Amino acid sequence: MRSMRWVCALVILGALASCGEPQPDVTVDAGDPAAASDSASGAGASVALGAAPPAFGICRSCHSVEKGQTVVGPSLYGVYGTRAGDVPGYDFTPGLKASGLVWNDATLDKWLTSPVAMVPDTRMGYAGQPDPAKRKLIIAYLKTLH
Repeated sequence: MRSMRWVCALVILGALASCGEPQPDVTVDAGDPAAASDSASGAGASVALGAAPPAFGICRSCHSVEKGQTVVGPSLYGVYGTRAGDVPGYDFTPGLKASGLVWNDATLDKWLTSPVAMVPDTRMGYAGQPDPAKRKLIIAYLKTLH
């Protein structure tokens, strides 16, 4: 029993240690069609295919971007365009499964603003991203994960 507590403590400490971990700035050639740009919102940054924006660092403390790899939360690989609660290998809450949400720009923007406000019984312990430009960059990155 004691060893299980140590394992749990180490997993939690590892997740917390990666929170806010600095991520490299991501820039892309303006002519690169594989990049998702957010210049219209004034964010002035682009996300290259497969390169996470700095705002994504907090997500990595609980989520993997590798197909089928569950960490604390489900993998984010291929999540864009799917139904909420449909990632294989993760036990979602009944509320999220029954929500009927499909992860697109609008639902992800609302979710990233406040997951608990959108689905009260979610296990996602993330307060939300208040910056709309950062949310757009995260969503653009999620679209590349497939």
